[in-house]
Amino acid sequence: MHRVGSAGNTTGSSRPRKEKKLTYVLNSTDDTKHTGGVNCLAVLKSSVSSQHDYLFTGSRDGTLKRWQLTEDSAACSATFESHVDWVNDAVIVGGSTLVSCSSDTTLKVQVASLVVLSYIVVVPLNLLMSNFDYSYAQTWNCLSDGTSPRTLRQHSDYVLCLASAEKNSNLVASGGLGGEVFIWDVEAAAAPVSKLNDAVADDCSNGVNGATSSLSVTSMRTISSSNGIAVHPSQPQGYAPIAAKGHKGSVYALAMNDSGNLLVSGGIEKVVRVWDVRTGSKTMKLRGHTENVRALLLDPTGRFCLSGSSDSMIRLWDLGQQRCIHSYAVHTDSVWALASTPTFSHVYSGGKDLSLYLTDLSSRESILLCTEEDPIVQLALDDENIWVAFSDSSVHRWPAEARTTHKVFQKGSSFLAGNLSFSRARASLEGTTTVPVCKEPTFSIPGTPAIVQHEILNNRRHVLTKDTAGCVKLWEITRGIVIQDYGKVSFDEKKEALFEMVSIPAWFTADIRLGSLSIQLETPQCFFAEMYAADLEIDANAEDDKVNLARETLKGLLCHWLAKKKQRPGSQSVANGDVKDVSSRITSHSKAEFDGSSGNDAGVYPPFEFSAASPPSIITEGSHGGPWRKKITDLSGTEDEKDFPWWVLDCVLNNRLPPRENNKCSFYLHPCEGSAVQIHTQGKLSAPRILRIHKVVNYVLEKLVLDKPLDGAAVDGTSVPGVGTSLQNLSAGGDASLRPTMRPWLRLKPNIEILCNNQVLAHDMSLATVRAYIWKKPEDLVLNYRVVQGR
Repeated sequence: MHRVGSAGNTTGSSRPRKEKKLTYVLNSTDDTKHTGGVNCLAVLKSSVSSQHDYLFTGSRDGTLKRWQLTEDSAACSATFESHVDWVNDAVIVGGSTLVSCSSDTTLKVQVASLVVLSYIVVVPLNLLMSNFDYSYAQTWNCLSDGTSPRTLRQHSDYVLCLASAEKNSNLVASGGLGGEVFIWDVEAAAAPVSKLNDAVADDCSNGVNGATSSLSVTSMRTISSSNGIAVHPSQPQGYAPIAAKGHKGSVYALAMNDSGNLLVSGGIEKVVRVWDVRTGSKTMKLRGHTENVRALLLDPTGRFCLSGSSDSMIRLWDLGQQRCIHSYAVHTDSVWALASTPTFSHVYSGGKDLSLYLTDLSSRESILLCTEEDPIVQLALDDENIWVAFSDSSVHRWPAEARTTHKVFQKGSSFLAGNLSFSRARASLEGTTTVPVCKEPTFSIPGTPAIVQHEILNNRRHVLTKDTAGCVKLWEITRGIVIQDYGKVSFDEKKEALFEMVSIPAWFTADIRLGSLSIQLETPQCFFAEMYAADLEIDANAEDDKVNLARETLKGLLCHWLAKKKQRPGSQSVANGDVKDVSSRITSHSKAEFDGSSGNDAGVYPPFEFSAASPPSIITEGSHGGPWRKKITDLSGTEDEKDFPWWVLDCVLNNRLPPRENNKCSFYLHPCEGSAVQIHTQGKLSAPRILRIHKVVNYVLEKLVLDKPLDGAAVDGTSVPGVGTSLQNLSAGGDASLRPTMRPWLRLKPNIEILCNNQVLAHDMSLATVRAYIWKKPEDLVLNYRVVQGR
C-alpha cells in the first residue's frame, strides 16, 4: 500500500479514438452442425453420375456448410467461415461458383477459376474434386476446402438477398437493408485488375502454388463482360457493379430470369420493381401487395413473376400486361419462401405460419404438404424432394414429387385458394384447416440448439447460457469449454445459486447473435482485470503475483499462430518499429521485468489453454482489408501482422500492455470507535483493487501500537512491543504482506478484525468486493480495525 499521489502515470501516448476489437466465438464440440437458424439453401447437382450431389446451407452462425448427399444421408464435408455475421443468402452460378451474402455487408465469391494474366483457366471437373490448392489466386472452388474467397464490398448495410441467371454464369444481383441493388459480373469481380500482373509473375516462375507439374489448360477466355458490365480499373477492387437505383427502403427479395436480362425486386415499399439488367434502369412498378414483399420468383422466360408478402398473399404477375392476373390466399400469415416446379405450373410456399403448401397456379387448387415447428425461411427443390430451412438450426427434406404433382393432390384433401387474404384466416378460425399430407420428413440434418440467453457471472470468467432446447450450461471463457451442463433447469434459479460476492472489472462483453457465445475484447478496458496467480491455480514465484486475464487469453488464442510463425525459416516480425525474431517472443515460463509506468505486469505465465477438440474462431480486423474469421487452429503463421489489431500483437509478441486507468482503490483505515489500538498512519491509503483483506490485517499488525499488553497476544506472558515501521518501507506495489525478515515476536499475532459499515469482513474478500457490496457509496472506502480479545 502507498499514499495516493506517490506514483503516477506519466506516459503521454496518443492513440486513435476507436481501436479495432477482437472477438472469439466459442464453437460447439460438434462442428458439423449449425448453431443458428439456417437462412439459405443451394443445391448443386452433379453432371457426372458417379459423383454426389451437394447441398449448401448458410446460417445465422456466420458459416456456410457443404453437405454431400446420398439417398438417405447427408454428410458435412466442409465448413466455410468466410463471413463474420449472419449468412443471409447463397446462390450457385456456373455450376461451381458459390456466391453468398451476409449481414457483414459483403458478398463472398467462391469460384473455381484460376486467375492467370488476363485469362481465366477453366479447370476440369476431376481437378475440382481433388485436393488441388487454389488459394494462391485468392479464390476457391465451392467443392474444395479452401479458405480464400473473393470479397465484394459495395453495400452500406446488411445484404439480405441474391439472384442469379440459370443460363448466364456471370450475373449475380444483390440487395439489402440500405435499399441498394447491385448487379455484378462475377467473372470480372473475381479477377481484380490490379493483381493480374502479380499473379502472372508468380505463376510463370513457380507454377501453380508450388506444384511439381503444370496445370493443363483445357480452354481459355479473356476477362470481359458479355453483359454490358465493364471493368473499371479506377475502382479500388478494379471493378464496379451496376447500381439499380430507385428503392426508397430495404430490399428483401430478388429474382432473375434464366437469360439474365430481367431482374425483379421487392421490399418494404410493398411493390415489385422490374429492372433492365444491362443498364440498371427501371422498367415498371407493380402494385397490389399491402405489406412487405418477402419472396420473388421469375419464370424462365421472364414473362411471369410470383411474389409472396407479409400480407399472407401470393400474387402472379404478367409482366407483359404489367398487372396481377391471380391472387392466392393460401397462408394465414407472412409468406417468406417460394419455389416453383421446372415448368412454373406449381408453386411451393412457406412462411411464418409454419406451413408448406403446394398450389396449382392454373386451377388454384392448393394442398398442405407439411407443417414445421418453426417458421419456414427458405425452400430448395431437389428433383422429387424439397429442402426446407427454418429459424431452427436444422434442415428437413420432404417429398415434393415436382414432376408428378398430381400424385400429391391425390394423397390428401385439397382446397381452392381464395383471392382475398382474410379467406384463409377465416377458414382457420372456423376450424376448417386441412390435414398435412406428410407427417414426418424423409430426412433431417440436425443442428445444435442456439444459445438464446446468457449471463456473465461476477467472477468474470464464467458465463451461464440457455439454449433453444432449454439446457443450461456454464462456460469457462478463458478455456472456451463447457465446465458444467445442468440440463433443463431454471436459468434464473441457477444464476442465483452461482452468485458470488466478488467484484472484478468488466474486461469483456458477451454476445449470442451467432447462436454461439462470442466474447469481445476491446483495448484498453479488456486489460483492467487481474487476479492472483494462486487463485487461478497457476504456479507463481510469489503469493502476490498477479495475472492479467486478457493478456493470458490473447496468448492462448494465438499460441498456435505463434508456433506456426516460429517454424517458418527466417521468420521476422515488425512491432513498434523494431524487427525482432519471433522465437524470442514465444511465451515463456520465466520471469520478465518491464517498466512499471507502462502498465505492465511483473511476470510472464503460461497462456490460458483453449480446447483443441472445439477450438474457438477469431473474428477481428487489422489496419488493412476488412474483418475476417478463422479458427485458431487454422491460423497458418503466414497471416500478415497487419491483419491483426496492433494492440493484440503488442500484447502477445512483446508482452506489453497499453497504459491503463488507475486500477487502485483508495481508502481510509481508522480504529473502531472506543478502541485503544492505534497505528502510525495518517490520511488516505491506496492499494490494488484485488488486494485481500488479510493483507490489510497484516498491514495493521506491522503498524500496531499498543497502549497496554493484550491477553494472549504475546509469548511467555510478555507484552507485544510497539512497531514503528513507516509507510515508505512497505511494498511499492501496494501488497503489504508479512515479509520473511519480519520480527519473530510478530509471528504470534493478535487477532485483528477489519470492518466496513460495522460489518466484519472475511479475510479473502478484496477491496473491490468490499466497496461494491458492503460500502456501496461513491466516496472513498472507509475501513475500521480492532483487536479481538481472548481468542
